[in-house]
Amino acid sequence: MSQVRECSAQLLKYAKESGVPVLLIGHINKEGSIAGPKVLEHIVDAVLQFEGDRQYMYRILRSIKNRFGSTSELGIYEMCQRGLREVTNPSEMLLSHSDEELSGVAIGVTLEGIRPFLIEAQALVSTAAYGTPQRSVTGFDSKRMNMLLAVLEKRVGFKLVQKDVFLNIAGGLKVNDPALDLAVICAILSSNVDMAIPKGVCMSGEVGLSGEIRPITRIEQRIMEAEKLGMKTIIIPRNNLKGIDTSRLKIKIVEVSKVEEAFRMLFA
Repeated sequence: MSQVRECSAQLLKYAKESGVPVLLIGHINKEGSIAGPKVLEHIVDAVLQFEGDRQYMYRILRSIKNRFGSTSELGIYEMCQRGLREVTNPSEMLLSHSDEELSGVAIGVTLEGIRPFLIEAQALVSTAAYGTPQRSVTGFDSKRMNMLLAVLEKRVGFKLVQKDVFLNIAGGLKVNDPALDLAVICAILSSNVDMAIPKGVCMSGEVGLSGEIRPITRIEQRIMEAEKLGMKTIIIPRNNLKGIDTSRLKIKIVEVSKVEEAFRMLFA
């Protein structure tokens, strides 16, 4: 530990005195944190984590620590024959461009740092064939999905106890933004009733335990991103637009306060 501290301190001194950027390349453990002494993370100015999936061509650059800016920034790159290429518009990458309307697919507007993008939440609900229902989640918090299923059952009256529920966030991304809650439950309900959500509709909102749609941050940026990608309608929490001028926005904005209102608007 003392060797790691001393070596990194010498490199830090050299970087500060000479003005030369120094990159320390290491590896991470199974939990995703820096392997070895944690002291190295405290000494350096920034910790950048480069992650990807073997099944996808995309690589994600995250800033875990940054003394000179936000730690929530996200860079998305595509692996090509000539190397890495920056993906300037991740929303187009994360959305399928099929003309066919499919049930179980909802488009949510999420945020990574200050960067909004649209992402698909895909759900499949089927009758449990082996007694104990399965709950499988990819790219989303499994405990949060269980909470949303409980809200659907208790507050809205949909019986999902004896049904398998599979949830996938398209593109291989892991999303922690609570504003994706509304898209997740709409995708689950769409698959359950086997009705497709109308094309050109996206949504963003946090779902509370009593079934209410709670306000979210940076709502104007989310709406502008949806409009830029050709969405016709966006569903957002009620009273989330206070003090924001919407006269220049061409997209139709639907405000809802309860989960039932969103369902009624989508599946009436």
